[in-house]
Parts: sequence; C-alpha cells; structure tokens
Amino acid sequence: MANSDKTAQVVNKSGTLKMSDKVAAGKTQRDISGKAMPRRNNRRDRNRNMDSTPKEFDTVTINIDRVSRTVKGGRRMRFKALVVMGNHKNKVGVGVAKGGDVTSAVQKATAKAKKNMIEFNMDGETICHEVETRSTGADVLMKPAAPGTGIIAGGVVRSIIGLTGIKNLISKSLGSTNKVNIAYAVIDGLREQLPRDEWIGNQGKKPAEKKAVKKATKSATKEDK
Repeated sequence: MANSDKTAQVVNKSGTLKMSDKVAAGKTQRDISGKAMPRRNNRRDRNRNMDSTPKEFDTVTINIDRVSRTVKGGRRMRFKALVVMGNHKNKVGVGVAKGGDVTSAVQKATAKAKKNMIEFNMDGETICHEVETRSTGADVLMKPAAPGTGIIAGGVVRSIIGLTGIKNLISKSLGSTNKVNIAYAVIDGLREQLPRDEWIGNQGKKPAEKKAVKKATKSATKEDK
C-alpha cells in the first residue's frame, strides 16, 4: 500500500483501519473497463441538501380512536385521528379524518387541519374577552387572564391553545367529554374573539375619546356620591 494512503488512514478502537473523509471524498470508484462510477447514496450530500429552515406550522396529534363499521361481510376496522395545527401566533386549525391505518388517518387529518385554518384576534398574550361556546354536547368556557397566570386548561383545550400565541388563559369544560366536540368548541370560541375597538359602545371611537368618556363617567359618579 502506498505511503500516502497509510498517512491518511485512521485507526479505530477495534484496531482496524479506516480511510479519512478527505481521502474518501477524493477517491473515485471504477468499473471493470476503468470508467469512473458516480457515488451513490452519498450521505454527506444528502444531509447537506436537507432543508434546515424552521417550519411555519407545528402539528400535534391529540387523539387516535379505533372505529368499526358493520358491512355485509362483517366489521371493517378503521382509525380516526384528531390533529391540531398552529403557528404559535394567531392561526390554528383542527382536522378529523379516518383511514385504514394510523399513518394515513393522521395525514388526512393534518391536511384537513391546514385547510380549515382560522385567524383570530388576541389582546396581548391572552384572548380579547370571555366567551362560552357549545358544539353538539360539549360546552367550553374561556376567560382572559392576567400576565403570569399561564394556561389553566386541561386535555384538548391545552393542546390547542399551546399551538397559539396565547400564554394566559382560564378555561373550563362544562359539557360532554368528547374530544372532537371540545376541539370544535374551542375553535368556535377563538373565531368569535373581537378586538376592543369593535365592542358595542366602542365602535368608531378614537382612544382619546374613550379616555374622555371614562373620565366623564368617573367624575359623574364622584358628584353623585
């Protein structure tokens, strides 16, 4: 073996010799006729060409159920997946789909969640106002919370809110425990959020006018006392 190859070799812990990456990259494989053969399945190139940009949306699989359907030949077993997708800001979506296996069900549910994405309003790191929504038998109550409160919610509500930009929230599930209905109720509650400027009585008023109205009401209450 040539001296150049010996200097380029590295000894493993087991005592065998291996070629360094620099020498391996410079070598070319040749066929019987002596023609150069291109390298196949180059792991270095594959890792280099991978897209390292962060994803805009994150997905979480909330629940996977095994469902059956009675047909003429017997029962047909399938899987139902509940998936939520969000961008950790003010976009979130929920999808439910069935498939013959878990992978296909999750893929279909993810596609539906992306298709049914909604954009809602926020007040800082919490929701704009209190809201109670009902979807079939599920009844979900959500209230805004002060900074530092955190997300006081359980199960499905926490999974959905965790993929949004909401950091402070108080929630309570009052009705059915069906996870799909709870997820739809949470989405409806977020969709109904209105900014403070669009509340009844605040429409068309500027911030300076609102402050003047507040001062006038305070002075009136003091005079009454």
